[in-house]
Amino acid sequence: MLLFRWAILLLLLVAGVSFAFYVGTGQTRYRRFGWVVLKWTLLAAFGFFAVLIAERAF
Repeated sequence: MLLFRWAILLLLLVAGVSFAFYVGTGQTRYRRFGWVVLKWTLLAAFGFFAVLIAERAF
């Protein structure tokens, strides 16, 4: 569980750095990459926490 939390944190950091590169350079590939990483990170995090909630409920 700790490993998954660190992975989510690092992926959110990657997305943030990608958006910072976009602001600094104006190249849209950084923005696109940041959105993709953010989307899949949030999807995985919601799934992970849904499993934790379901585990506690049953």
